[in-house]
Amino acid sequence: MNGTVLLDGAGLAKLCQDDRMVNTLVAAAQRGGRRVGTTAMARLEAEHTGTRTTKVEWILSRLQVHAISCAVSDAAAELLRTHRLDGRRCAGEATLAAIARAGRPPVTVLTSDPGHLALMCGPGITVLRV
Repeated sequence: MNGTVLLDGAGLAKLCQDDRMVNTLVAAAQRGGRRVGTTAMARLEAEHTGTRTTKVEWILSRLQVHAISCAVSDAAAELLRTHRLDGRRCAGEATLAAIARAGRPPVTVLTSDPGHLALMCGPGITVLRV
C-alpha cells in the first residue's frame, strides 16, 4: 500500500452524502493503492448527520475503521497534553491525529476543521479541509 488517507467525522459524513470533492479524493486514493480509513469515533459522528444507517454501513465496509484502543487513547492524551488542548473539546481530533501519526506515509487527513488537527498531526501529515 502507498500511504494512508483518513477521514474525520465530517469527512465520513460527506462521503456518505455523496459529496463530489470527498468522493473524488477517496476514489483517487483507492485507485492509487492508498489505505482509506476512519475511526470508530468518526463513525458515531457520521451517524448523527441524517444519513441512512445502511449507507453508512456500506461505506464503512469499504474503509479501514480504526478501533480506539488503550494505546491510541494514550497517544491521543499525550497530544492533548503536549499542545495544551481540552480533551472534552478535542478528543476526537486527538484520536484521529494519533492514528494519523502511526499511519503509513504519506498520510493525508480529510477534515472540516483543520486547526487543532493540523497542530496535533505535525508537519509530516497533510491536513485538507473538505
